[in-house]
Amino acid sequence: MRIEEIDFRDAQMLRRKAEEDLKEKQLAESISQQEADREKLLHELQVHQIELEMQNEELRQAYETAELTLKRYTMVFDLSLVGYFTLDEEGKIYNLNFTGADMLGERRFGLVNSNFKLFVSGESKSVFNNFLSNLYASYKKESCEVLLVTDKKALYPVYMEGIVNEDDQKCLLSVIDLSKFRKMDI
Repeated sequence: MRIEEIDFRDAQMLRRKAEEDLKEKQLAESISQQEADREKLLHELQVHQIELEMQNEELRQAYETAELTLKRYTMVFDLSLVGYFTLDEEGKIYNLNFTGADMLGERRFGLVNSNFKLFVSGESKSVFNNFLSNLYASYKKESCEVLLVTDKKALYPVYMEGIVNEDDQKCLLSVIDLSKFRKMDI
């Protein structure tokens, strides 16, 4: 309805025109509000996307750092001059480094699940058994000297230190071949 067609004296017509105008105004406001909501939502999604990209980059960098640290740790562990072993209370070998395998005269992965006691000489077995018992009884660092024997080497002395990891109940054992040092003393 155009303004010229409105009879301002007719209350019903005036009311209907006012209601129509109000509906149009509300519809325009509703569309305007929806548009503002869409813009706000789009902005929030874009900000969230950038946050996720930043977190992803941080995670990628943390992963690369962890990989590099693991590589370095592995090299230090595997190539150390000290033999490292992980044993259970019975002496079963769960893990060892290359130096430890070399000390026992076997291939590294061939020694996993074998018993360390098989390489301890008969005369040193009681010392080694007491050493393991004390470790698991005290959960404190212990040390001892024993004689090891392999197919490739006759008896040779070693110094060992160990401690039990309370998390998995495994003995972390470091072993040093003393025969190399004792030859130097001569």
